Amino acid sequence: MARNASPDNATDTSTVPTRTQDRPTEVTAAGIARLAGVGRAAVSNWRRRHADFPKPVGGTETSPAFALRDIEQWLRDQGKLAEVPLRERVWQQLVGHPAGAAAALRQAGAVLLLAHDRPAAWQQLRAAADDAELTGVLPAVLDAVLAARLGPGHPVRGLTREALAPSAALVRATGDLAAADGAAAAYDFLLGRHLDANPRQYTLTPPGPAALMAELAAVAGPSGTVLDPACGAGALLAAAREHTAEESDGGKRDAGEGDAGESDAPVTLYGQEADADLAALTALRLALGAPDAQVRVRAADTLRADAFPDLAADAVLVHPPFNERNWGHDELAYDPRWEYGFPARTESELAWVQHALARLREGGTAVLLMPPAAASRRSGRRIRADLLRRGALRAVIALPAGAAPPNGVPLHLWVLRKPGTTPPAPQLLVVDAAGPATGAPAGRDKPDWQTVRTTAVEAWRTFDRDGGIEEQPGVRRSLAAIDLLDDDVDLAPARHLPPPAAAGGPAELARIRERLTTTLARTTALTPRPDGGAAGPARWPLTTVGELARSGALVLRAGGAGTAPAGGAAPAVLTDHDVIGGDAPSGTLPEAPASGPAEEPVLLQAGDVVVPVLGGGAVARVTDDSTAGAALGRNLTLLRPDPAALDPWFLAGFLRGTANNRQASSYASTATRLDVRRLQLPRLPLADQRRYGQRFRDLAAFEGALRLTARLGEQLVQGLHDGLTDGSVTPD
Repeated sequence: MARNASPDNATDTSTVPTRTQDRPTEVTAAGIARLAGVGRAAVSNWRRRHADFPKPVGGTETSPAFALRDIEQWLRDQGKLAEVPLRERVWQQLVGHPAGAAAALRQAGAVLLLAHDRPAAWQQLRAAADDAELTGVLPAVLDAVLAARLGPGHPVRGLTREALAPSAALVRATGDLAAADGAAAAYDFLLGRHLDANPRQYTLTPPGPAALMAELAAVAGPSGTVLDPACGAGALLAAAREHTAEESDGGKRDAGEGDAGESDAPVTLYGQEADADLAALTALRLALGAPDAQVRVRAADTLRADAFPDLAADAVLVHPPFNERNWGHDELAYDPRWEYGFPARTESELAWVQHALARLREGGTAVLLMPPAAASRRSGRRIRADLLRRGALRAVIALPAGAAPPNGVPLHLWVLRKPGTTPPAPQLLVVDAAGPATGAPAGRDKPDWQTVRTTAVEAWRTFDRDGGIEEQPGVRRSLAAIDLLDDDVDLAPARHLPPPAAAGGPAELARIRERLTTTLARTTALTPRPDGGAAGPARWPLTTVGELARSGALVLRAGGAGTAPAGGAAPAVLTDHDVIGGDAPSGTLPEAPASGPAEEPVLLQAGDVVVPVLGGGAVARVTDDSTAGAALGRNLTLLRPDPAALDPWFLAGFLRGTANNRQASSYASTATRLDVRRLQLPRLPLADQRRYGQRFRDLAAFEGALRLTARLGEQLVQGLHDGLTDGSVTPD
């Protein structure tokens, strides 16, 4: 990045001032693929097959970079590109900037803020100045706009004449993008794509947890000032502002007032981030996305150099860094923030908890996203005990795995209230929003946030209003703080919630037994007979799935593509696990990136045949009306037969043959992959196909009955074990 440039490079730039300015905007193979709307493999093929494909001008041997103008011209000459969209042009100029993408995005964001806050001044400046004059005058104008919007200590630095010299084209294109899309939408696109392109550099708080944390913090009342001392990309502060705006709009509509789009009492957003580049990008995001809010973001290490030592915020929202050893333990031993005890070196999260409490007003609410270990590590038990004794810690809410990075760990939300002069609250609320008792669907890709939100918010709102809550086994419970003050002070919700009644109680177990009895009888009736046939295998003329696809007898589609539309209903996803297990679609589509529109998924129709391509098992499933409309998941291939040429059950049945799968599979050291195009079928008349198809359909019904029998048997056995051990079922 530019801030790590060597002194030698700096000297070269100063002696040849025009070299950086004349350097063409570069684009990688991934950028070319995005411009042309193809995959990266297509770009590699173009390089091999077309001698006139532009030569690399930079990058490395494994990741070459090309001149954007040469690529655009070549794509037009080949008829592969009519015109580069303005968004893509700005993005390619940004990633190819000699100072790096982060510095270029900082410049673009400042220009967008100028165009948003002072449109007349921007238009006058853009129309009157040539490139040299524009980049010469712009620094002073940008400094004035940034200081007015973000305060004198803002983190958007480095916008000097020298830094802006190579950016004239980027500045003008960014202004054009603001005129076309709006300044806020333009910056959301650029920042979203920058974050998507660098997933390992940034740990982001997903929208679901961010919105939930903002709503929990606002239960006690509107938040006029909100602080995030580890603000990252600003998701929590943006969620707080959005929730405040929604509450204001709802209140005005209820009161019959007009002009509901603007809050009567604008929120003030305070943020601090150790990464100077990210702090600058976040400040610009909040300034553009929350024009009615006062924004104050600072770049510094919060625990070592608190930028807001005198702040008394209404709400503090934090997604702190986890398991941070170098948080300042040695330097901060006598810091006044450690009101509840000096955190151990391994308890950085408890240092963030106490910092949040120190920056709240009396009665203010803090919500922190915490690792589950922070609720039970012995090294933090004394601090947890003091938080309980003094009534500061009010609730611990367990979230499902996948809520936020690290996605494999079920994180917790801690809700805290800064004690005042009133006596401390004697109760702690524990909620398990991840447990099966909440009724959340068992999706594999991401949690059902509507169920999680409803469970958490309703429990906290009731508890905060009444000082206690009615117990719901497996979901929520109110505990006396004194009962938790043992040797461990373990606050994990799962350890304190009574289990729900085993399998729903004795009545539900009786219903399961009745269903099992009926299913066993049906399984017996469906048991097929292996009728006699020829002495050896049949010698049919064969064809392959690939040949059928080329002839138009069926259509092949690969799964995995598609994103959920913003604000719209998204179909469930049929996963490879669902196909193998005979289950209903359980997956969910990923959210569309902020940098682009939603991508259309492959939707299933009744009669489609779905085949998993990984794992080495002989499986094929015919889609019925209950599965139609679901999206096709990863590692699945869809075969859509022409009903006038192919019977779907005949197709699925022959695709499941063991020998057929063996000859169509390829083997790696750790996995087996099925080449669906090589699977073979006999050439039979449609009437004969239907005869075989009916037999395969009967086998599928028998297989489904067997699966249901196994599941009901497992439920009955486990339910009886649980009932006998918890006393809800007697041994008599």
